Amino acid sequence: MTGSTNKGCEVSWFSALCDDDYEFLGVPDPKLKSSWEHCRDIVMQAETGGFDNILLPSGYALGIDTTAFAAAIATMVKRMRLLMAVRIGESWPPQLARQIATIDRILGGRLTVNIISSDLPGETLASAPRYARTLEAMQILKTMLNGEALDHQGEFWKLKLDPPAVTTVSGKCPPLYFGGLSPDAREVAAQGADVYLMWPDKKEAVQSIIDDMTARAAKHGRTLKFGYRAHVVVRDTETEARAAADRLLSKLDAAQGEAIRNKSLDTTSTGVAAQAALREGATDDGYAEANLWTGVGRARSGCGAAIVGDPDQVLAKLKMYQDMGIEAFILSGYPHAAEADLFARHVLPKLEHGPLAV
Repeated sequence: MTGSTNKGCEVSWFSALCDDDYEFLGVPDPKLKSSWEHCRDIVMQAETGGFDNILLPSGYALGIDTTAFAAAIATMVKRMRLLMAVRIGESWPPQLARQIATIDRILGGRLTVNIISSDLPGETLASAPRYARTLEAMQILKTMLNGEALDHQGEFWKLKLDPPAVTTVSGKCPPLYFGGLSPDAREVAAQGADVYLMWPDKKEAVQSIIDDMTARAAKHGRTLKFGYRAHVVVRDTETEARAAADRLLSKLDAAQGEAIRNKSLDTTSTGVAAQAALREGATDDGYAEANLWTGVGRARSGCGAAIVGDPDQVLAKLKMYQDMGIEAFILSGYPHAAEADLFARHVLPKLEHGPLAV
C-alpha cells in the first residue's frame, strides 16, 4: 500500500461538453444539452465550489469543440485549472502544441491535458498502431512544450522544427493525464503519461492496476501519479443517496440506454468491457461493493459507476483510494452543476486538496 489519508489530493469536476448531462439518465433534456452557456455554467459552479480542476471532455461525434471551449472559458476562471481533453487522431502535434501553449498563457499557467488515443474521424486504426501514434504525439508535445528543438523521425510523423516561439507560462509541458486498460494503452501510459487515469472498479482490481502500472513505469525509469474518474451521489443520509441514485434510472428505457452506449466511440475498448463486467457482477440493486453503484453504466459508455452515500461514506471511500495511491479524483454527477454544489458543500471541505504537483 502507498499513500496516506493525510496526504492532499487534486479534486476535479466534469463539464458535459459531450452531451452527457441528465436529470433522468437516458432522457434528453434540451436545457442540459451541450452548449457554450450550459457547459460554462458547470465550470463556473465548480470554480465557485472550490474544485481544483475540471475535465473538459472531447468527442467529435458529440457536443461542442473542446479546444475552442477551453480557450473561451480560460478567460473566465480565476483560480481553477482546466483539464483539456485532446483527441490525438484529430491533431497535428505542432499545431496542438501551439494551441496548448496559447491556452496555458491565457490561463496564467493552469492548463493540464487529457490525452485521448483516438482515431481520425472516418478511419479506424488497429489498437497497436493507434497507441504507437499516440505515444509519438506525446513525445512531440513534450519536446516542443519544453521549449526544445524537435527532430522526430517516427512512423507517423517525421518533423524537424526549431524551438517554438510560444511556450507555456512555466516553459514546460503541462501534465499529461491518460487512461486505458489494454496492454497497448498501459505501455503508452508507462512511457509517456504523467497521471494514469482509471475508471471505477472493486478495491482489489484498482490495487492490481496501480501495482501493474507502477512496475511498467519503473521499467522505463519513470514514476506515475494515479487518478480515479468516478461519478458521485452524496446526500445527507445513505438512504437519501441511494434513493437519488435510483431516481436517476427511474425513466430509463433499456433500449435507449443501449443506444446511448453504442453511440460512444469507445464501445469496444478494454476499459468499457471492464465497466460492463463490473455492472454484470453487481448485486441486484447495482452495487459492486459497498457504496460503489454501477447503475450509471446502464445509460452511458465509459465511466459507469458512482460513489453513493452520505458525506462520511463518500469521504471514507475517497480516503480509501488515497491510501492505495490515488492522488487525483475526477468526479461528476447528474445534473452536473447541482451535484457539484452538493459535493462542494458536503465533502470537499473535509478533504485536504489542491492542484496536483507533477
